[in-house]
Amino acid sequence: MGLLSFAKSVGAKIFGASEAKAATADEFKKEIEKHGLDASGVKIEVEGDHVKISGGAATTEQAEKIAIAIGNTIGVATVQNDITPVKAEAESKFYTVVKGDNLWKIAESQYGHGKGAKNDVIFNANRPMLSSPDKIYPGQVLRIPPLA
Repeated sequence: MGLLSFAKSVGAKIFGASEAKAATADEFKKEIEKHGLDASGVKIEVEGDHVKISGGAATTEQAEKIAIAIGNTIGVATVQNDITPVKAEAESKFYTVVKGDNLWKIAESQYGHGKGAKNDVIFNANRPMLSSPDKIYPGQVLRIPPLA
């Protein structure tokens, strides 16, 4: 899945993390589980602001969600996602939110003109990390799954 970049000064605040360094592997496991994702087969290694994840997940979607749940936290600049999904699916693109964005605008830019109504696809692809389609922030990284 590769290397993902994040804005390490924005995101969820996890115990023990700061802009200078990411949280511990154990704290990341708690963050993943807080979102209802299964981290039992995932190995997490933290070096400063870089996090490497490996192991297995049930689906490509689960592997991607684990990566963005970790990456969208204070102190994480990059996530090397080497999780192997049991059920491989088409991989998502990733989009970094900029000031003035909303999910409609993002859907239009990623799926094409006239496709703003597909914003619900983006919202659902980022649940449970997104609790509302109106709660996105600059620097946040979102999954943009391919349209069926």
